[in-house]
Parts: sequence; C-alpha cells; structure tokens
Amino acid sequence: MLAARIDRLSLEEKALLHQLAVIGRQFPLSLIQHVVTQPEEELYRLLSSLQSKEFLYEQPAFPEVEYIFKHALTQEVAYGTVLQDKRKALHERTAQAIETLYHAQLDDHYGDLAHHYSRSGNTQKAADYLQLAGQQAVQRSANAEAIAHLTTALELLKTLPDTPERARQELILQIALGVPLTATRSWGAPEVEQTYSRARELCQQVGETPQLFQVLYGLWLYYEVRAELQTAHELGEQCLKLAQSVQDPALLLVAHFTLGLTLFWLGELALAREHFEQGIALYDLRQHRSLAFVYGSFDPGVACLASVGWILWVLGYPDQALKRVHEALTLAQELAHPVSVALALHFVAALHQHRREGRAVQERAETYIALSSEQGFPYWLATGTILRGWALAEHGQREEGVWQMRQGVAVFRATGSEIGRSWYLALLTEACGRTARTEEGLNLLTEALVHVHKYAELLYEAELYRLRGELTLAQSSVQGLVSSVQKEAEECFLKAIEIARRQQAKSLELRATVSLARLWQQQSKKEEAHRMLVEIYGWFTEGFDTKDLQEAKALLAELS
Repeated sequence: MLAARIDRLSLEEKALLHQLAVIGRQFPLSLIQHVVTQPEEELYRLLSSLQSKEFLYEQPAFPEVEYIFKHALTQEVAYGTVLQDKRKALHERTAQAIETLYHAQLDDHYGDLAHHYSRSGNTQKAADYLQLAGQQAVQRSANAEAIAHLTTALELLKTLPDTPERARQELILQIALGVPLTATRSWGAPEVEQTYSRARELCQQVGETPQLFQVLYGLWLYYEVRAELQTAHELGEQCLKLAQSVQDPALLLVAHFTLGLTLFWLGELALAREHFEQGIALYDLRQHRSLAFVYGSFDPGVACLASVGWILWVLGYPDQALKRVHEALTLAQELAHPVSVALALHFVAALHQHRREGRAVQERAETYIALSSEQGFPYWLATGTILRGWALAEHGQREEGVWQMRQGVAVFRATGSEIGRSWYLALLTEACGRTARTEEGLNLLTEALVHVHKYAELLYEAELYRLRGELTLAQSSVQGLVSSVQKEAEECFLKAIEIARRQQAKSLELRATVSLARLWQQQSKKEEAHRMLVEIYGWFTEGFDTKDLQEAKALLAELS
C-alpha cells in the first residue's frame, strides 16, 4: 500500500523523497539544501507537494524550520528502494553537509556523523566519530550507548589495514570501553579483563604511552574485585611507581587509592589508611571531577573518603568513620555521578551495618538498590540486596532476610566478583544464627575461611573465628555437649583476639573479647573476664552510643 503510494509520485517527488529518506527521519531545511541537487525554487515546490500528500510535515523550530517524515515506515520503505551506490553517495554527502553546517558544534552531531559515514563506506571517518560519540556517552553516564558506539568502532577498525595508527586508535577505544563495561557488567566481568589485557598488548605494541597508567589501573580493578590480591598489589605498586615518575597529582591520587584498597582487604589496616589519607589530601574537586569517567567508572575522591571511613570503624573510631562516609556521599551527590553515588551509599549502609543500626542499613540499601536498578549496576544491586536482607533479619523478618541475602550473594558471584565474600558470608552466618540454623551457619563459616586462605582476604578473619565460637556454643546448648565444646569455642575467641590485635582491628577485638568474657562469666572466671574486657573497652574514646560498646559496658557492670 505504502510502496504503491510512493510509486504514484512524480519522478522529481520520488527522487527527493529518496534523498530525504537517506538524510534521516527529521532534518532542518538548511541540511536538505546542502544535500539535494534541485534548485531552491523547485525544492520548495516539491517539499510543499510532499507535505500536501502527507509524506512529510513541517515543524517550526529555532533557528529554522524542520521537516519530519509523517510515519517512520514511510522513511524505511523509501530508503529501501534507493540503489546501494546512490545510497552510499547520499550518506557521504549528508555527513559532509553536517560537518560544513555545524562545524562549530560538531559534538551535538557525533552520532549522526558516525551513522552516515558507516553507511557510506567511509570506515575511518565512521570509526573516528563512533569513538567521539562513545566518549561523549561515557561523560553522560549513558553506558549502554557508549558500549554500542565503542564496540561498533572496534569492529570497523578490524576492516582497516594493520598500521601503527590503527593500533593507537584501537588502544584509545579499548580504554574508553573499559569504563562503561565496569559500570554495567561489574569490575570482575571477563569482558573487562579482555578489554584491558588487549589494551596492555597494544601499549607494548606502540611503545610506552600516556595511556599505560589507565590500562594498569583497569587490570588492577579487575584483579581486585576477583580477590586476586597479590596480583592486584603488584599492579597497584606499578601504578604508584608510574605516577611518582611523572609526579602527576591525579595519577598519584588514583595510585594511592589502588594500594589502599588492596592493603585494606589484606588486613594491613594502618598502611591502607595512610594511602587513603594521601589520596584525600591530593584530591581537588575542580581538577579531578572528570576522573570518574577515566578510572573505574567512579570518583577516586569519593572512593578514598568512603574507604577510609570503613577502615576507621575497624580501627576503633566509629564516629570518625560515620563522618567520613557522609563526606563521601555528599561529594558523590555534588558530582551527580550515578556510580559514585551508588558506591557512597553502599559504604554508608555498610558502616551502619558495622555499627549494628539496622533501620539505617535498610534505608540506605533500598536507596541504592533503586538507583542500581534504574541505572543497570548489577554489582551494587547485589550488595544492596545482601545488606537489606541483613537488616530485615536483624528486625525480625528472619526468613525473608536470609532468602534475600542468599539471592544477593548469588548475583554478586554471578558478576564475577569475589572481593568481600568473606564479609557477606559472615553476615549470612549471623542471620542463620538468629534462625537457629547453626549447622548451616558453621558450613558457611567453613566456606568463608576457605575463601580467606585461598585469596589472603584477611580483613574479616577475626570476625569469622568469633562467629565460629558463638555458633559452636549455640550448637552445644542444643545437643547438650558442654565442656569440650566450650574449650573449642574459647580457642576460636582467643584466635579472633590474636588476629584482631595483629591487625590493630580494635572494633573486632572488642567483639571477640565480649564473646570470650561471656563464656568466662559462665565458667566463673569473672576476674579474668573483667580484666581483659576493661582493657579493650578503656582504649575507646568514641562511639559509646553504638551497640558493641553499650553491650561491653553492660557486661563490665555484670562482671564487677
């Protein structure tokens, strides 16, 4: 029906319709005048005729009138009847017209230029504009669009001769692709490793390049999230060495963050804190606000503030920790950068979990679950689900909470992520303990400790041994086995205290000491329990409104 209507047009009308179909669905008058070959007076007559026959309609616009195909199908049918060679020539002419007309604001037309040059067969120009369109989409956090543009550009490059220039352009494209991939697939996804490994090969192929730091960072992030911490540490050291060699504050900031985060999970808390504090000191919002679009898809200033907050809690400073994570969230919101906001909300929720403030955990987790669902961030969606599940279990919805935590852990691992798994399993163990599933909880702890020893993810090793002691006691009270099991639990608590002291993890030492003191209280060793507990409680100078310190204070009163 539509094809028949087009066939009834005059030759001149049909020729113009075909040219317009190649230009696009909507186009300003000036662009038509640059592309089509009819004299101006004849052009106006033909446009008016196509309007009257309801193929086009005119739309007033600033600074000039625009024409639009009344139906998308009309454009498709007209486009399909243009001979291939003519179609390619029209696409080339349209792209050249756009470059001429909009040379002062080409950044508004990268997508259109990429489309026309790719259809014209001008592969190099198409790849150039796809690269620019992809980088522009990254800046807007339009990650799916960026991935589409950049992967198409990489496919086009394969059809060009293998030259040093092609290798350099591929390197730029691979690095640009890494950022939206990490945001949408997670940092531990295989595609991320493939992208940055290929970029590293290209760096070696074209020689030492300014992009090497970005490539090393991308690989570091992949191995960090996969919990391959020794490899991550080596890459972090390379990043810092490279940054120091050029004395670039931005590179130093990012390098200190990389080493800080790796050392954090390795349990080297004091050293990790130093790196984060150096990163915070280097961060300047005006100079560094664009770094989120270059390194890891999140802002390194936000990441340093959030990470040091977590460390401060472990080191025994709960109030300073809360201040730091709130600073991170404020900065992320000021940047209005979605991944950085999700990261900051995660750290705020995580800190409230450590402070055992279930309502606050649930509120923050639900906020960044909604953000992650909207933006397509599977990693943050998974961690938010785990934390929300913990909060539900904490406040009585135990079965639902455990179910959500299991779902979250499954999605977390499906993203290729392993880092922090020991903590998530510890949270799930805690929830199982509340539902009297001690056997299941002990199995989870065994799994978590295997993970700790496999990857040297030592941060929560002390807490895992404390929980093992608690569940061992819970199991013994059910089965009626007391003395030998109490001995086993005591060994777990003592081991937890030893590990926490070695790491200077005062908050974890306090928890383990409270668990041991309760056991000794039952065994009529009140004096020893009081002496040990008063020493660690007396160390603290803040956070006395938190549950851990309130429970320690109450136990001290009982013991004395």
